[in-house]
Amino acid sequence: MERTRLMAVLLMAILICGPAGSALAENPDGGSDAQLAQELTNPVADLITIPVQMTWDRNIGVRDDGWRLQTNIQPVVPFELNADWNLITRTILPVTYQDDIAPRAGSQFGLGDISMSLFFSPKKPAPGGFIWGVGPILVLPTATDDLLGSEKWSAGPAAVALTMRGPWTMGMLANQVWSCAGKSDRSDVNYTFLQPFVAFSTPSAYTLSLQVESTYNWETEKWSVPVTASLAKLVHWDKLPVSLSAGVGYWAESPDSGPEGFRFRLQANFVLPKSR
Repeated sequence: MERTRLMAVLLMAILICGPAGSALAENPDGGSDAQLAQELTNPVADLITIPVQMTWDRNIGVRDDGWRLQTNIQPVVPFELNADWNLITRTILPVTYQDDIAPRAGSQFGLGDISMSLFFSPKKPAPGGFIWGVGPILVLPTATDDLLGSEKWSAGPAAVALTMRGPWTMGMLANQVWSCAGKSDRSDVNYTFLQPFVAFSTPSAYTLSLQVESTYNWETEKWSVPVTASLAKLVHWDKLPVSLSAGVGYWAESPDSGPEGFRFRLQANFVLPKSR
């Protein structure tokens, strides 16, 4: 029954995003589809985007019979600070539906903890095509269920560095988060997130990417390391560019009660025109 419900949700996402390929148009900010497809591999690109990412993980819990479907709504909005610098805001609003994650806990559905990263990034790449950004990350205890969040206020530094050479994009996104307030009966938050990534974009606006979303929990001294490969295609919904992607991953390392085996991902990344 739960798997049937999961497949219905995934099918709905495909049907909603499917019409995006029904019409072709010029990109609202100029440039070719191939150029835009590669720009979307840059986490601090000067683009307004709204990625909607759905990831299904399974074999969770002490008996390995739990699963989680997490939908991340991740608006990215750049702000021009001056002639040389941009401020890139990256927000993640997680909406989770999970079942049998904890013994006798049943299922939960709702909003998780919202995180926001602020990257101060030079407008022009450094010599050699080096692109970077640094700033803070804030995590807010917005979870609607105590099994969907930490119930802690957390913050720390964040950084991204990458290079774009021909059709290739290679780089790493990283942050360190510590809890600073919240419920005293909940575990402290202290984790390091490292996301190395590589992507290859083709002249026909396809992008093949590989990324490792590794997290080290300093409280439990455990790693969570899923490796995910995705294939994306830039299409258009009327005049709105949309990058549609599907991916499959594998948990190379996880805590005893964490996910195991394969994971599956769908994503639609909407590119909005900037005001002139």
